Amino acid sequence: MTFPMTFPAMPPAVLRFFRASQEGDADAWANAFAEDGVFHDPVGAPPIVGRAAIRDFIASVLPGFRPFLGLTPTEAHTIGNQVAVSWRGAAVALDGRPVNWSGINVYELDEAGLIREAKAYFNIAVFQAQLAG
Repeated sequence: MTFPMTFPAMPPAVLRFFRASQEGDADAWANAFAEDGVFHDPVGAPPIVGRAAIRDFIASVLPGFRPFLGLTPTEAHTIGNQVAVSWRGAAVALDGRPVNWSGINVYELDEAGLIREAKAYFNIAVFQAQLAG
C-alpha cells in the first residue's frame, strides 16, 4: 500500500485510518482498530466500542454524503504508542452543499500496532450546521 507524500509520517494503522476515510471504505477504516477498539467520535459523545460497532457506525455515516471525501491529515506527532494528528475533513451533502470541518485526533495503539482508542476532537455543531443548511 502506498500513500501520497503529502501525508505526514504516522504508524501504519493510523495511515490506514486516514486512507480508508478518503476511500469511503468502512471495512478498511474499522480494520485499523483492534477488535476491542474504542472510538470517541467526537469526544463527549458516547464511545463506540468494538471493531464491529465502529464499522457499523462508519457505514451508517457514509451514505449521507455524495461523496464523502474523507479526512486529510496535516500534521502528526508520535511518541511511543500515542499519536496526535491534526486533520481537515471534506464531504458533499446529498443536496450538493459542501461540508468542511477540521480537528485533532489522538490515538493510542496496542502491542500489535492497531488503534486501541481514538479520540476525535472537533466541533460537531459546526459540522451539523453545515448539514442543516
